[in-house]
Amino acid sequence: MAEQTTLDSLLEMGFERNRAEKAVAHTGNQGIERAMDWLMEHEGDPDIDEPYVPPVGNLLGGTAATDQQPPSPSDQPTAEGADSAIDPGNQMIQDGDTKRPMTEEEKREQIKRLEELMRVKQEERRERERTEEVEREKQRRRQGQELLQVKQKLQEDEMKKMAELRRREKDDDKLAKQRVREKIARDREERALKFGGSSSSTALTSPSAEGPPSSPLSQGPPPAKKDYDECRIQVRMLDGSALTSVFKAQEPLAAVRVYIQMNGNAPEGQDFTLLSPYPRRVYTELDMEKPLRELGLVPSAVLVVAKK
Repeated sequence: MAEQTTLDSLLEMGFERNRAEKAVAHTGNQGIERAMDWLMEHEGDPDIDEPYVPPVGNLLGGTAATDQQPPSPSDQPTAEGADSAIDPGNQMIQDGDTKRPMTEEEKREQIKRLEELMRVKQEERRERERTEEVEREKQRRRQGQELLQVKQKLQEDEMKKMAELRRREKDDDKLAKQRVREKIARDREERALKFGGSSSSTALTSPSAEGPPSSPLSQGPPPAKKDYDECRIQVRMLDGSALTSVFKAQEPLAAVRVYIQMNGNAPEGQDFTLLSPYPRRVYTELDMEKPLRELGLVPSAVLVVAKK
Protein backbone atom coordinates (compact mmCIF):
# COMPACT_ATOMS: atom_id res chain seq x y z
CA MET A 1 0.00 0.00 0.00
CA ALA A 2 2.97 2.30 -0.45
CA GLU A 3 1.44 3.86 -3.53
CA GLN A 4 -1.79 4.59 -1.75
CA THR A 5 0.13 6.15 1.17
CA THR A 6 2.14 8.43 -1.16
CA LEU A 7 -1.09 9.35 -2.97
CA ASP A 8 -2.75 10.25 0.34
CA SER A 9 0.20 12.45 1.26
CA LEU A 10 -0.04 14.33 -2.04
CA LEU A 11 -3.78 14.78 -1.56
CA GLU A 12 -3.22 16.12 1.94
CA MET A 13 -0.75 18.66 0.50
CA GLY A 14 -3.47 20.01 -1.85
CA PHE A 15 -2.65 18.30 -5.15
CA GLU A 16 -5.55 17.15 -7.34
CA ARG A 17 -6.20 13.41 -7.33
CA ASN A 18 -5.75 13.03 -11.10
CA ARG A 19 -2.34 14.77 -11.02
CA ALA A 20 -1.28 12.92 -7.87
CA GLU A 21 -2.11 9.53 -9.43
CA LYS A 22 -0.12 10.41 -12.55
CA ALA A 23 2.87 11.50 -10.45
CA VAL A 24 2.89 8.28 -8.42
CA ALA A 25 2.57 6.14 -11.55
CA HIS A 26 5.17 7.95 -13.66
CA THR A 27 7.78 8.00 -10.87
CA GLY A 28 7.42 4.30 -10.20
CA ASN A 29 6.43 5.00 -6.58
CA GLN A 30 9.93 6.11 -5.64
CA GLY A 31 8.77 8.37 -2.86
CA ILE A 32 6.80 11.52 -2.37
CA GLU A 33 9.75 13.80 -3.20
CA ARG A 34 10.13 12.25 -6.65
CA ALA A 35 6.39 12.57 -7.17
CA MET A 36 6.55 16.26 -6.20
CA ASP A 37 9.43 16.83 -8.61
CA TRP A 38 7.43 15.23 -11.41
CA LEU A 39 4.39 17.39 -10.64
CA MET A 40 6.41 20.60 -10.70
CA GLU A 41 8.16 19.64 -13.93
CA HIS A 42 4.96 18.65 -15.76
CA GLU A 43 2.40 21.07 -14.34
CA GLY A 44 2.46 22.99 -17.63
CA ASP A 45 1.80 19.92 -19.84
CA PRO A 46 -1.38 20.30 -21.94
CA ASP A 47 -2.58 16.81 -20.94
CA ILE A 48 -1.79 17.11 -17.23
CA ASP A 49 -5.50 17.25 -16.28
CA GLU A 50 -6.67 14.51 -18.61
CA PRO A 51 -8.11 11.48 -16.76
CA TYR A 52 -5.43 9.06 -15.72
CA VAL A 53 -5.84 5.48 -16.95
CA PRO A 54 -3.45 3.18 -15.11
CA PRO A 55 -1.92 0.26 -17.07
CA VAL A 56 -3.16 -3.26 -16.47
CA GLY A 57 -1.52 -4.86 -13.46
CA ASN A 58 -0.36 -1.58 -11.97
CA LEU A 59 -3.50 -0.18 -10.39
CA LEU A 60 -3.02 2.25 -7.55
CA GLY A 61 -3.67 0.52 -4.30
CA GLY A 62 -3.24 -2.89 -5.92
CA THR A 63 -0.45 -5.37 -6.04
CA ALA A 64 1.97 -4.68 -8.91
CA ALA A 65 4.86 -6.72 -10.14
CA THR A 66 7.25 -4.22 -8.72
CA ASP A 67 5.73 -4.60 -5.25
CA GLN A 68 6.50 -8.30 -5.31
CA GLN A 69 10.20 -7.83 -5.93
CA PRO A 70 12.41 -8.20 -2.87
CA PRO A 71 13.89 -4.97 -1.62
CA SER A 72 17.41 -4.21 -2.69
CA PRO A 73 20.15 -3.90 -0.13
CA SER A 74 20.16 -0.15 -0.60
CA ASP A 75 16.54 -0.03 0.57
CA GLN A 76 17.36 -1.80 3.84
CA PRO A 77 17.95 0.51 6.83
CA THR A 78 21.55 0.90 7.86
CA ALA A 79 22.77 0.18 11.29
CA GLU A 80 23.27 3.87 12.06
CA GLY A 81 19.68 4.73 11.13
CA ALA A 82 18.02 1.59 12.38
CA ASP A 83 16.70 3.24 15.55
CA SER A 84 14.72 5.99 13.73
CA ALA A 85 14.31 5.70 9.94
CA ILE A 86 11.47 7.52 8.15
CA ASP A 87 10.17 6.26 4.85
CA PRO A 88 8.59 9.22 3.01
CA GLY A 89 6.81 6.88 0.60
CA ASN A 90 4.71 4.83 3.01
CA GLN A 91 4.81 7.17 6.02
CA MET A 92 6.18 4.45 8.35
CA ILE A 93 8.90 4.82 10.94
CA GLN A 94 11.29 1.95 11.31
CA ASP A 95 12.23 1.39 14.89
CA GLY A 96 14.74 -1.42 15.11
CA ASP A 97 13.45 -4.41 13.20
CA THR A 98 9.83 -3.31 13.24
CA LYS A 99 7.89 -0.55 11.49
CA ARG A 100 5.21 1.46 13.13
CA PRO A 101 2.74 3.90 11.64
CA MET A 102 3.60 7.58 11.94
CA THR A 103 1.73 9.59 14.47
CA GLU A 104 -0.29 12.64 13.43
CA GLU A 105 2.43 14.92 14.77
CA GLU A 106 5.08 13.07 12.76
CA LYS A 107 2.90 13.17 9.64
CA ARG A 108 2.43 16.93 10.03
CA GLU A 109 6.15 17.39 10.45
CA GLN A 110 6.84 15.33 7.35
CA ILE A 111 4.25 17.24 5.29
CA LYS A 112 5.68 20.51 6.57
CA ARG A 113 9.16 19.45 5.55
CA LEU A 114 7.94 18.33 2.13
CA GLU A 115 6.01 21.57 1.62
CA GLU A 116 9.16 23.53 2.48
CA LEU A 117 11.08 21.40 0.01
CA MET A 118 8.42 22.02 -2.63
CA ARG A 119 8.53 25.76 -1.92
CA VAL A 120 12.30 25.79 -2.40
CA LYS A 121 12.04 23.87 -5.65
CA GLN A 122 9.29 26.15 -6.91
CA GLU A 123 11.44 29.17 -6.11
CA GLU A 124 14.35 27.59 -7.96
CA ARG A 125 12.09 26.95 -10.95
CA ARG A 126 10.77 30.53 -10.88
CA GLU A 127 14.32 31.84 -10.75
CA ARG A 128 15.24 29.64 -13.68
CA GLU A 129 12.22 30.86 -15.61
CA ARG A 130 13.12 34.49 -14.85
CA THR A 131 16.64 33.89 -16.13
CA GLU A 132 15.29 32.28 -19.29
CA GLU A 133 12.87 35.19 -19.77
CA VAL A 134 15.73 37.68 -19.43
CA GLU A 135 17.70 35.79 -22.07
CA ARG A 136 14.67 35.68 -24.38
CA GLU A 137 14.16 39.43 -23.89
CA LYS A 138 17.82 40.05 -24.74
CA GLN A 139 17.42 37.93 -27.87
CA ARG A 140 14.28 39.85 -28.87
CA ARG A 141 16.08 43.14 -28.39
CA ARG A 142 19.02 41.99 -30.48
CA GLN A 143 16.68 40.89 -33.23
CA GLY A 144 14.79 44.19 -32.99
CA GLN A 145 18.01 46.19 -33.28
CA GLU A 146 19.11 44.14 -36.29
CA LEU A 147 15.71 44.65 -37.93
CA LEU A 148 15.89 48.38 -37.23
CA GLN A 149 19.34 48.58 -38.79
CA VAL A 150 18.07 46.77 -41.89
CA LYS A 151 15.13 49.18 -42.17
CA GLN A 152 17.39 52.18 -41.76
CA LYS A 153 19.71 50.81 -44.44
CA LEU A 154 16.78 50.33 -46.82
CA GLN A 155 15.51 53.85 -46.10
CA GLU A 156 18.95 55.32 -46.72
CA ASP A 157 19.24 53.45 -50.01
CA GLU A 158 15.78 54.63 -51.04
CA MET A 159 16.63 58.23 -50.15
CA LYS A 160 19.84 58.00 -52.18
CA LYS A 161 17.91 56.67 -55.16
CA MET A 162 15.36 59.49 -54.87
CA ALA A 163 18.12 62.10 -54.59
CA GLU A 164 19.85 60.67 -57.65
CA LEU A 165 16.57 60.69 -59.57
CA ARG A 166 15.91 64.32 -58.63
CA ARG A 167 19.44 65.27 -59.63
CA ARG A 168 18.98 63.65 -63.03
CA GLU A 169 15.62 65.40 -63.47
CA LYS A 170 17.23 68.74 -62.66
CA ASP A 171 20.03 68.05 -65.14
CA ASP A 172 17.48 67.11 -67.80
CA ASP A 173 15.51 70.26 -67.03
CA LYS A 174 18.66 72.38 -67.35
CA LEU A 175 19.49 70.74 -70.68
CA ALA A 176 15.94 71.33 -71.90
CA LYS A 177 16.10 74.98 -70.91
CA GLN A 178 19.46 75.31 -72.62
CA ARG A 179 18.03 73.78 -75.81
CA VAL A 180 15.10 76.21 -75.69
CA ARG A 181 17.40 79.19 -75.20
CA GLU A 182 19.62 78.05 -78.06
CA LYS A 183 16.61 77.57 -80.29
CA ILE A 184 15.30 81.06 -79.45
CA ALA A 185 18.71 82.51 -80.23
CA ARG A 186 18.79 80.70 -83.58
CA ASP A 187 15.31 81.96 -84.39
CA ARG A 188 16.39 85.53 -83.67
CA GLU A 189 19.43 85.14 -85.88
CA GLU A 190 17.31 83.75 -88.71
CA ARG A 191 14.82 86.61 -88.43
CA ALA A 192 17.68 89.13 -88.40
CA LEU A 193 19.13 87.61 -91.56
CA LYS A 194 15.78 87.56 -93.31
CA PHE A 195 14.70 91.11 -92.48
CA GLY A 196 18.05 92.85 -91.98
CA GLY A 197 18.69 93.63 -95.69
CA SER A 198 15.26 95.07 -96.53
CA SER A 199 15.18 97.22 -93.41
CA SER A 200 18.67 98.62 -94.21
CA SER A 201 17.72 99.53 -97.73
CA THR A 202 14.57 101.15 -96.52
CA ALA A 203 16.49 103.22 -94.01
CA LEU A 204 18.99 104.38 -96.70
CA THR A 205 16.28 105.38 -99.16
CA SER A 206 15.60 109.11 -99.00
CA PRO A 207 12.01 110.34 -98.75
CA SER A 208 12.71 112.75 -101.68
CA ALA A 209 13.84 109.92 -103.95
CA GLU A 210 12.17 109.79 -107.31
CA GLY A 211 9.66 107.22 -108.10
CA PRO A 212 6.49 106.16 -106.42
CA PRO A 213 6.68 104.64 -103.00
CA SER A 214 6.90 100.91 -103.09
CA SER A 215 3.76 99.09 -102.19
CA PRO A 216 3.73 96.40 -99.51
CA LEU A 217 3.51 93.79 -102.23
CA SER A 218 6.75 94.96 -103.75
CA GLN A 219 8.65 94.17 -100.54
CA GLY A 220 8.51 90.47 -101.23
CA PRO A 221 6.48 87.64 -99.63
CA PRO A 222 5.99 87.56 -95.83
CA PRO A 223 8.32 85.24 -93.93
CA ALA A 224 7.16 81.68 -93.64
CA LYS A 225 5.91 80.58 -90.24
CA LYS A 226 8.49 78.35 -88.53
CA ASP A 227 7.45 74.80 -87.86
CA TYR A 228 8.51 73.99 -84.29
CA ASP A 229 8.91 70.38 -83.29
CA GLU A 230 9.30 71.00 -79.53
CA CYS A 231 7.23 72.80 -76.94
CA ARG A 232 8.33 74.31 -73.64
CA ILE A 233 5.55 73.98 -71.03
CA GLN A 234 5.57 75.72 -67.65
CA VAL A 235 3.07 74.33 -65.12
CA ARG A 236 1.95 76.25 -62.06
CA MET A 237 1.04 73.94 -59.20
CA LEU A 238 -1.63 74.39 -56.54
CA ASP A 239 0.90 75.41 -53.89
CA GLY A 240 2.44 78.11 -56.09
CA SER A 241 5.47 76.11 -57.23
CA ALA A 242 6.25 75.63 -60.89
CA LEU A 243 7.40 72.79 -63.12
CA THR A 244 9.01 73.31 -66.51
CA SER A 245 9.75 70.73 -69.15
CA VAL A 246 10.12 70.35 -72.91
CA PHE A 247 7.78 68.07 -74.88
CA LYS A 248 7.51 67.06 -78.51
CA ALA A 249 4.99 69.11 -80.47
CA GLN A 250 3.20 65.91 -81.51
CA GLU A 251 2.87 64.60 -77.96
CA PRO A 252 -0.67 64.66 -76.52
CA LEU A 253 -1.66 66.87 -73.62
CA ALA A 254 -1.96 63.64 -71.57
CA ALA A 255 1.87 63.45 -71.56
CA VAL A 256 1.99 66.75 -69.68
CA ARG A 257 -0.59 65.45 -67.23
CA VAL A 258 1.47 62.28 -66.56
CA TYR A 259 4.60 64.41 -66.06
CA ILE A 260 2.76 66.51 -63.45
CA GLN A 261 1.54 63.39 -61.63
CA MET A 262 5.07 61.97 -61.45
CA ASN A 263 6.97 65.12 -60.57
CA GLY A 264 4.45 67.34 -58.83
CA ASN A 265 3.91 67.53 -55.09
CA ALA A 266 0.15 67.04 -55.23
CA PRO A 267 -1.26 64.35 -52.90
CA GLU A 268 -1.32 60.92 -54.49
CA GLY A 269 -4.66 60.11 -56.03
CA GLN A 270 -5.85 63.74 -56.15
CA ASP A 271 -7.63 64.49 -59.43
CA PHE A 272 -6.98 67.76 -61.23
CA THR A 273 -7.52 69.51 -64.52
CA LEU A 274 -5.42 71.86 -66.66
CA LEU A 275 -6.26 75.30 -67.98
CA SER A 276 -4.64 78.16 -69.88
CA PRO A 277 -4.82 81.58 -68.17
CA TYR A 278 -4.59 83.82 -71.27
CA PRO A 279 -6.84 83.28 -73.09
CA ARG A 280 -8.62 81.23 -70.45
CA ARG A 281 -9.38 77.71 -71.56
CA VAL A 282 -10.18 74.64 -69.51
CA TYR A 283 -8.97 71.45 -71.15
CA THR A 284 -11.37 68.51 -71.17
CA GLU A 285 -10.73 64.79 -71.33
CA LEU A 286 -11.08 64.96 -75.11
CA ASP A 287 -8.32 67.56 -75.24
CA MET A 288 -5.98 65.17 -73.43
CA GLU A 289 -5.66 63.08 -76.60
CA LYS A 290 -4.92 66.05 -78.87
CA PRO A 291 -1.31 67.03 -79.80
CA LEU A 292 0.20 70.10 -78.20
CA ARG A 293 0.58 71.67 -81.64
CA GLU A 294 -3.15 71.34 -82.32
CA LEU A 295 -4.01 72.92 -78.95
CA GLY A 296 -1.88 75.98 -79.76
CA LEU A 297 0.70 75.32 -77.05
CA VAL A 298 3.73 75.37 -79.41
CA PRO A 299 6.45 76.68 -79.05
CA SER A 300 5.80 77.59 -75.39
CA ALA A 301 2.87 77.86 -73.04
CA VAL A 302 1.85 78.26 -69.41
CA LEU A 303 -0.63 75.81 -67.87
CA VAL A 304 -2.28 76.03 -64.47
CA VAL A 305 -3.24 73.04 -62.30
CA ALA A 306 -6.74 73.34 -60.86
CA LYS A 307 -8.79 71.02 -58.65
CA LYS A 308 -11.69 69.22 -60.25
